[in-house]
Amino acid sequence: MDVLDIARWQFAIVTVYHFWFVPVTIGVSAIVAGFETAWVRTGNPDYLRLTRFFGRLFLINFAIGVVTGIVQEFQFGMNWSAYSRFVGDVFGAPLAIEGLAAFFLESTFLGLWIFGWDKLPRALHAAVMWVVHVGTLLSAYFILTANSWMQHPVGYRYNPKTGRAQLTDFWAVLTNKAQLVTFPHTVTAAYLVGGAFVCGVALFHLVRRATAPADKALYRTGVRVGAWVLVAAGVAVAVSGDAQGKVMTDIQPMKMAAAEALYNTEQPASFSILTIGTLSGSKEIFAIKVPDLLSFLATGSFHGKVLGINQLRRQYEARYAKRPGSLTYSPSGYVPLIPLTYWSFRLMIGLGMLAAVAGALLLWLMRKGRSLESSRFGVGRWRWATIGIPLLPIAGCSFGWIFTETGRQPWSVFGQLTTADSVSTSVSTGAALTSVIALTLVYAVLMVVETGLILKYVVAGAPPFSEQPDPGHDADQDRPLAFAY
Repeated sequence: MDVLDIARWQFAIVTVYHFWFVPVTIGVSAIVAGFETAWVRTGNPDYLRLTRFFGRLFLINFAIGVVTGIVQEFQFGMNWSAYSRFVGDVFGAPLAIEGLAAFFLESTFLGLWIFGWDKLPRALHAAVMWVVHVGTLLSAYFILTANSWMQHPVGYRYNPKTGRAQLTDFWAVLTNKAQLVTFPHTVTAAYLVGGAFVCGVALFHLVRRATAPADKALYRTGVRVGAWVLVAAGVAVAVSGDAQGKVMTDIQPMKMAAAEALYNTEQPASFSILTIGTLSGSKEIFAIKVPDLLSFLATGSFHGKVLGINQLRRQYEARYAKRPGSLTYSPSGYVPLIPLTYWSFRLMIGLGMLAAVAGALLLWLMRKGRSLESSRFGVGRWRWATIGIPLLPIAGCSFGWIFTETGRQPWSVFGQLTTADSVSTSVSTGAALTSVIALTLVYAVLMVVETGLILKYVVAGAPPFSEQPDPGHDADQDRPLAFAY
């Protein structure tokens, strides 16, 4: 392997690993804020116990996520210096805002939430967690702004003297049409993950024999809330994904063609349920398809034209192969790895849909006060679901990012900078290999720590109820006079 291959492996490992924590942080923070708000409004002690229980799990996930996220930006300078020079003027603004505003916002208010239980009025304390959740959304928006610019660069001009992209319209970058569909799709996927996490953890205690009978109602509430979020987010993910697919076909038609292993242009185009091609990914051997469905998903019309890989390859070669500047000709003919793109796209959709179906099934089996023990599935089978339900959408999100990034290849910035031209030229193969091995080992240790802490506190269950003080304005009247003049 050369430096480029090693750098790509490191980026993939770091990015996929870090993104395991991001959707949990976004989704669970919203549900924890919802639980605490419900407690403030109703006074039901179960909501307070659920708030503390899932709030602790959220904090563990948040801490590990911050540590793994720091490496994300450092690796740009280590292995991708050419890329950093090209995009630095554009990326500087959104990444600086994310770090200085959004991340500091969520971190500061998270500190207030942790240490403010007996110092802030109940309603204000619940509002603090909502601010934390808003901070996670802002962080996601500005990070996705940078990524969407890589998918569809706008609001800049290329300076041939410096070989850099220079920002000319920050508003255009913030309102990039790729961003406007990517953000809702990513956030609703995070809610899907959050709902699955809460549902799976609560289900573990609901079907666990060691759970006290008095706590069954508590965990039943947790299962139902998580399942409702799962179903609602599943619908939102499907709708936002449909919108994103149409925009993707417009700005990156090769990615859609690769996702469907569509080698030749079709009008109308059929959606591939299963396609088997050559090992090189250059030719279709066997396929099972749904007629006309791909045309609708890509264009909004059942009779729309969808360009094929072979036709797009010729277009891209004519457009980019002889272009001067920092670009080099791609030996792949500007075609991504078809098998990886094809299957990651299907795993993204399939795993997310399966999690949403599991949530809908739970709601159906538990309707009108019914218990899982009385269902035909029995409690024993649901014990496996306590593991599968949280992992399904997390894996789906990972495959979604793999599809997003590998389907853009061979570009790091679509149409402007190839991945081969983005790698650092001063990094040796030995240094790059040492870096990826070291980071992988460190991340393996962090995964053991994260898994151990999560399992420890999941098994411990919700803490017992204790009356929570409410230091409101009236409480100040009963305090002794400390200073007067």
